[in-house]
Amino acid sequence: MKIAFLVWRFPVLSEPFILNQITGLIDRGHEVDIYACSVDRDGSVNNSQVHPIVKQYHLLERTYYAPRRPKNQWLRLLKAYGLLWRNFAENPFKCLQLFNSSEYGNQAKSLKLFYRAIPFLSKGKYDIIHCQFGTLGPVALMLRQAGIIQGKIVTTFRGIDISRHVREQGIHVYDRLFAEGDFFLANCEFFQNRALALGCSPQKILVHGSGIDCHKFTYKPRFFPEDGRVKIATIGRLVEKKGIEYAIRAIAKIAKIHPNIEFNIMGDGPLKEHFQQLITELKLTNIVKLLGWKEQPEIIEILNNSHIFIAPSVTASDGNQDAPVNTLKEAMAMGLPVISTFHGGIPELVEDGVSGFLVPERDSDVIADKLNYLISHPQVWQSMGTAGRIRVEEKYDMNKLNDELVAIYEKLLNQKLDLKKILPLSVQVNSVTI
Repeated sequence: MKIAFLVWRFPVLSEPFILNQITGLIDRGHEVDIYACSVDRDGSVNNSQVHPIVKQYHLLERTYYAPRRPKNQWLRLLKAYGLLWRNFAENPFKCLQLFNSSEYGNQAKSLKLFYRAIPFLSKGKYDIIHCQFGTLGPVALMLRQAGIIQGKIVTTFRGIDISRHVREQGIHVYDRLFAEGDFFLANCEFFQNRALALGCSPQKILVHGSGIDCHKFTYKPRFFPEDGRVKIATIGRLVEKKGIEYAIRAIAKIAKIHPNIEFNIMGDGPLKEHFQQLITELKLTNIVKLLGWKEQPEIIEILNNSHIFIAPSVTASDGNQDAPVNTLKEAMAMGLPVISTFHGGIPELVEDGVSGFLVPERDSDVIADKLNYLISHPQVWQSMGTAGRIRVEEKYDMNKLNDELVAIYEKLLNQKLDLKKILPLSVQVNSVTI
């Protein structure tokens, strides 16, 4: 199959789930092109912050970037005319219609659609056009309507697109996409139900989780350390949605009871300075460390030497929510007992009291209570860690999920497809029913 992946930016360190799908499809013999559709950034890549798999698979050679759109209106228009002249021979009438604001609204007025169309002009037909976020689905629809791209449009809802974006744009934001898009995926039941409530046909959507490579995250039973120093870890962008502030405050409470602990926070983001100030105010500088971004081998090493993992996600003030968090899957795959929240799709991953504990959002007191329990009862670490590993292997193994994805594509292409005949909505590897 010839497949186009539409993303906003590429590569992004916090989106390994997209890399896993791309490389999985390549490994299975399919041709994949990647289109980075943001028009307000250039295509330059900081090689010091690129996942190793990008280099291993030469993914930048498969990536096409929309031209950067100048902020100045006149420069933007002047550059558009230059792009139109250089690409006029490719699709002259198709290029011109992208300026039609009566048909394409603000996407035409702002010239965003025109700039986004440029990389596609000479690429021809695809079997599958996979929009990796719901917000890209309408872009793909407009480009297909204009004849710029051809293929079945599959759209995946991943979180911010079905939570914050809907709050900002209104409940009808995806009406046209649900009517004209060919198929939809949601990375958890929570977001599938949200899409259904917004009007997506139940015959056109499946839950398809984000996978991890379980072979890279080796299971290890956890025991109380001989030196008595319990190491706790979390991974995530330093943003409100990850709820890391509540973990720091919980550590401050626990440190009064268990002073011989260590809390390592891996990640970076706009709240870094705020967290550093909070750590200082709470007198935790000897306990809590902001480690910044880490490469996957470093993450694995830190997790391998940890005893407990926290992922305290919260609904952000702008409505942004999480699916089952990949870093949480990685920690569970490695046998760590976990503490997370009753939030978004996380309860689909963590079974409360079995593979770890779930607590209410923004409740540092309850996080502290569960930390206290785990530190005081290390005998439960191994059973919880084993249950977590089993759960991840069953539901989130990358290889199984990539087999599912290929099967979904093939079923969709095996037209003439009657969606009424492909219920119930479940995917079984090797014997696929959609």
